[in-house]
Amino acid sequence: MRTGPLSDSLGHGDDPVLDLGDAADEFWLNDSMNVGLVVAIGLALAFALTNGFHDASNAIATLVATRGATPARAVVVSATFNLLGAVFLGTAVADTIGTLVQVPDDQAVLVIGSGLAGATTWNLVTWWRGLPSSSGHALVGGLVGAALADGGASAVNWGGMNGIHPVGVIGTLVALLVSPPLGFLVGFVLLLAFRRAARRWTRRWTRPVVGGEWLATAGLSYSHGANDAQKSMGVIAALLLAGGVTSTFEVPLWVKLATGLTVTSGTAFGGWRIVRTVGSRIYSLKPLDSLASQSASTAVIFGASVVGAPVSTTQVVASSVVGMGAGRHRWRHVRWLIVRDMLLAWVMTIPAAAALAIAILFVWKGVAP
Repeated sequence: MRTGPLSDSLGHGDDPVLDLGDAADEFWLNDSMNVGLVVAIGLALAFALTNGFHDASNAIATLVATRGATPARAVVVSATFNLLGAVFLGTAVADTIGTLVQVPDDQAVLVIGSGLAGATTWNLVTWWRGLPSSSGHALVGGLVGAALADGGASAVNWGGMNGIHPVGVIGTLVALLVSPPLGFLVGFVLLLAFRRAARRWTRRWTRPVVGGEWLATAGLSYSHGANDAQKSMGVIAALLLAGGVTSTFEVPLWVKLATGLTVTSGTAFGGWRIVRTVGSRIYSLKPLDSLASQSASTAVIFGASVVGAPVSTTQVVASSVVGMGAGRHRWRHVRWLIVRDMLLAWVMTIPAAAALAIAILFVWKGVAP
């Protein structure tokens, strides 16, 4: 979030910020701000956990559904590459998310914390119902809702597109809206290509296809870590900047590690509801379908991460699974009631998260010292 006077000091350093220095010493003397910042960072990690429930789970959904791997092995692969993606593939997405709202420094913890709480609450509601929902949409809705309620339209960085790089809310929404059709299209094309190449395959190709699923799962998990974990990184970096802990907008190494591990934990401990929905309830996948779906999703999400476009792994993977039904000309085998429920959840996510964030904002104001 671009916050007040400190917005002029936004920069991109080469090394993680580990030495907090005098600014940190001064900050920790302010007990009320200290408590607020700790709560807000805790909410950012809670959001990352529910992101793991939703988006990270999709990285293993098709592999598990086609029995290419046991759930335990799939989680280990996903955990490893999620963390690698979160730590090593830059901070372009974090930079985009970190400038969605622009509020005074003394209001940043309140606004960002309320936005995170609204997004996390909506993620939990949709997870409990087994509906794959977009954590990215929820975060945008929560942050924008809280910022509008606190400071009006001027508190939101509306932005647009700077070439292929999204800026602000509008740019982020463009990325979120364009990525699902891309997932469908790329998945559809890849499946046609794979099926054409497989016309003369025999059963001996079964193991190589399953091996390809493993590689695609690793690639999708890496791409997810590079995109979705950075959403929490961005808001934590903004909180540290507003609180005076850092002097420029940078993502410390400990933030990368904490968010990467938290997202992965969400997959291991709460993601199975979403795995079942994406892996088997939308369309009954075969190993070749899984390989095409994962490869398509990896291409879309990795490309988005490189240009700093926040996208929804849930939406991209689910759309690519629908593309598998289209690629096999089996539209009737796609479970459209599930797709309808998912679409309704996606449409409702931004306004619902915004409404929750606004309610939490006013409650937070009432109890804050």
